[in-house]
Amino acid sequence: MAQPARNGFAFLPPEAARPDQDKRVQALDLARRLPALALSARQAAASAQAGPHGRRRAGVGENFWQFRPFIPGEAAQNVDWRRSARDDRLYVREREWEAAQVLWVWADLSGSMNYRSPLGGQSKLDRALVLALALADSTVRAGERAGWLGVTRLSAARDIVDSLAVALIAESRANGESFPDLPEAAPLRPREKAALIGDFLVAPEDFAACLQRLAAQGARGHALMIYDPAEEAFPFAGQTEFYDEAGDLLRAGRAEDYAAAFRTRLAAHRDALAEAARAQGWTFALHSTARPASEALLNLRLALTADSAR
Repeated sequence: MAQPARNGFAFLPPEAARPDQDKRVQALDLARRLPALALSARQAAASAQAGPHGRRRAGVGENFWQFRPFIPGEAAQNVDWRRSARDDRLYVREREWEAAQVLWVWADLSGSMNYRSPLGGQSKLDRALVLALALADSTVRAGERAGWLGVTRLSAARDIVDSLAVALIAESRANGESFPDLPEAAPLRPREKAALIGDFLVAPEDFAACLQRLAAQGARGHALMIYDPAEEAFPFAGQTEFYDEAGDLLRAGRAEDYAAAFRTRLAAHRDALAEAARAQGWTFALHSTARPASEALLNLRLALTADSAR
């Protein structure tokens, strides 16, 4: 297990973590990969396409909700005369209230996200970007607005994936030497939502402080912890080199001796993150890079819909 550093127990492949690695090269590599990731995001969004979020309650919207008896004193124009003609009472047609979502997406671009083992389908960074871009795309397709937290403004444009990708390329070139492990944006407005996607290998108190800041005005959100299967299974044995995000090296003569302690610490870390999310009324979930991106995207959309129904 890597020596504790700013991000706790992360371990990275040498090419992603050695201190002599030029981080600007990583930023340029991210820019090079983004067009392909944007395409993958559109494909994932198409497989989990969703419409406006019905609130299952009466209000302003286009979909029929229910008939209810006419209340004396209401405007006569509210009466549904066709339905009323079938009974000896007057009825009003109510529509389901549909709330247009405002969704901010964010993905961790820090060094620990570059990890990919032979057990994972893609790096944690690539998976997080695909999910964030796909979530923004599906949100806009549902007639809502989305933006990248701390980077862009909200937009309802159909080319949201392209515009976010361009903004991220500019951001990576400008800040290629350092990416934050957590969003540094100001508190969200009431009723706005955020989807944070990363490995969250940070101190639980830092994670809790971040969510508390974002939710200070009542905003809700969802945190999705991305992990590589090797980070959970810890399949390492024999002499192994582990690197943390700062590039510090730990040489283990018998890596298997660290497995039990690592799994215990990982479980405790996840529990602490989940509790921090619950304390702010947010949800917390896990996603393995060995699973399809569309699966996580669908779960995120369902979580957003369920949250809107509260």
